[in-house]
Amino acid sequence: MENNRNYFVAIALSVLILVAWQFFYVNPRIEKDRVATEQAQQTQQAQPQSGTPQATPGQAPAGGAIPGGENRDQAIAKSARVAIDTPALSGSINLTGARFDDLRLKGYHETVDPKSAVITLFSPAETADGYFTEVGYIGNDATGSAPGPQTVWTLSSGEKLTPSTPVTLSYTNDKGITFVRTISVDDRYMFQVVDSIKNETSAPISLSSYGRVTRFNKPTTPSVYVLHEGFIGVAGDEGLQEVGYSKVEDDQPVEPGKATGGWLGITDKYWAATIVPPQATPFEMRFSHFTDGRARFQSDYKGDAITIAPGQSAEVKNLVFAGAKEVPVVDNYEVAYSIPNFDKLIDWGWFYFITKPMFKMMDFFFRLFGNFGIAILITTIVVKLLFFPLANKQYASMANMKKVQPKMEELKKKFGDDRMGLQQAMMQLYKDEKINPLAGCWPILIQIPVFFALYKVIYITIEMRHAPFFGWIQDLSAPDPTTIVNLFGLLPFDAPSFLHLGVWPLVMGVTMFLQMRMNPTPPDPTQAMLFTWMPVVFTFMLASFPAGLVIYWAWNNTLSIIQQSIIMKRQGVKIELFDNLKSLFAKKPKPAE
Repeated sequence: MENNRNYFVAIALSVLILVAWQFFYVNPRIEKDRVATEQAQQTQQAQPQSGTPQATPGQAPAGGAIPGGENRDQAIAKSARVAIDTPALSGSINLTGARFDDLRLKGYHETVDPKSAVITLFSPAETADGYFTEVGYIGNDATGSAPGPQTVWTLSSGEKLTPSTPVTLSYTNDKGITFVRTISVDDRYMFQVVDSIKNETSAPISLSSYGRVTRFNKPTTPSVYVLHEGFIGVAGDEGLQEVGYSKVEDDQPVEPGKATGGWLGITDKYWAATIVPPQATPFEMRFSHFTDGRARFQSDYKGDAITIAPGQSAEVKNLVFAGAKEVPVVDNYEVAYSIPNFDKLIDWGWFYFITKPMFKMMDFFFRLFGNFGIAILITTIVVKLLFFPLANKQYASMANMKKVQPKMEELKKKFGDDRMGLQQAMMQLYKDEKINPLAGCWPILIQIPVFFALYKVIYITIEMRHAPFFGWIQDLSAPDPTTIVNLFGLLPFDAPSFLHLGVWPLVMGVTMFLQMRMNPTPPDPTQAMLFTWMPVVFTFMLASFPAGLVIYWAWNNTLSIIQQSIIMKRQGVKIELFDNLKSLFAKKPKPAE
């Protein structure tokens, strides 16, 4: 039947690829990558490597630390440091290299348990999870030793870096050139690194600034097609640059070219570390994978050389973002510091113009009601209201198709195997009855971007991370933790991941089953089988999806059932739900002997 065919097409187009990819590809990769990462970390801790990576001539230094598998606390204790303490961050700055390599996020924990460890973003290069950011300079013989990875800075003023107390570092090189670095931080995640360079020699000097974000590992959760993790930046007129880890591992470094204005760094699902170079000076951006010494990933830039006359000074300002990708915070930084396209640090996807407004709406309802689960339910109602005219046409078209179903059956009997004649007769019937057979499909197709936008919002935004709903759902960004296999926790064992089936996926499956039973069972055996088993298949597939998305789908199905029932009743069309349920559970007569 035409209405059923439209329904199948809509479902297939909107979610089939999405759920199949998640179920058959992403989940196995997550588990495989987690095991591989644990093994690699154990190997690194057991067998420390040696060798100091060297700077590449004409480029930002590629290494700068002797790698190993040291304990994090021991690695931090090896060097002189300046403490960092803000409402959002804790950690320290390594005076060797003036490097940001010790940073924790106070407001975020590893698990939903508030007593669990807070998120560690940066760690010293000597540790298995080495990850850091630094800025420095590349000079020449005339400038002498420029500040780099091995430079030991002196703390000139300040004891602790806080939002109200910046710190000042200084370094005078072998040529008598003085570098004074003032580091300040706000109450969230933005550092300002302002260098004053004074040339006290008798000749002009020339040097280039550089900055780099370096990490020695990859996220344990592999990137999926709905989310970019890896290198990211904006290179002037070249715009947004997104490069995966595998790209630089398999190929040469990616160099977008010289640009004026922009930023660069490395992004994870919820966290990021970026550098915003001086915006008025052209710079070259590079995303690389180094294998000398210890393998590492690096996002760096090298600015055009600046010249400082004898007795004169110059000022160079870099911004360093290191923290959680909170939407209002990132948006505010874009405006406050005039950082081009900084909001794209959050992967809003192709449907940016839908995804971000949808988040804004959900965030509004969250601030109103204090629960993102409720915000999802209300957002679904708003979306339903916005699409009500289209849905009305869709269901009205389906109702009209049902009205002419007896006439269509008569045409099939009349024309038999004459497919061409049947097709022409059906087109004439549609014309006489003023029915558009595609009217039921187009409204669904138009709504597909909304579904993907909602999926993106729930999957990528940190605001959804560890956001509770009610009862057992304490994290809307994670799958429903219950499973029917152990009777929802009554039996003392965990179910295998492929058998994991929680309460909300079951609720979603029931609502999908009821929605499909609103229509007559297709006479074709193949379609009838799909009609029966599709809710079961989708129930298992969506069991591994974020609970927030499953709740949305179950609620959306419920609203669709109510909406379709009202419209069908107004059109004078019989609602098939109860008859279908009766026939499904009725005893079938025994075949005559």
